[in-house]
Amino acid sequence: MQVLHHPRVAWDMARLIVSAVPDDRLFDWLCTEVGALLGPEHERSLQDTRRRLRPWARTTPEAAAVEAGRWRVRLEDLLRTRPEIAEPLRSLSVIASGLYRNRIG
Repeated sequence: MQVLHHPRVAWDMARLIVSAVPDDRLFDWLCTEVGALLGPEHERSLQDTRRRLRPWARTTPEAAAVEAGRWRVRLEDLLRTRPEIAEPLRSLSVIASGLYRNRIG
């Protein structure tokens, strides 16, 4: 049995969310998957993230780091109350990371 480190799962997903913002197809897919797993309020929060980062996605690493930090905290809090989603969230992160790597070459 694999033991999941919840802060690591949260951090990996948070970084991925921010990295996916410039790629509309990947980000839309990720929003749908996160919404299915965590609920529509999280899907809406992801859309808010896109609106905040879109203008600065490629030029301001500080904005991306702040947004990743927000998501890390949000996901860590969620994993404290819903630990059963750690594995599905980790799996989603692994799949999305592979898609991201394939898209950026």
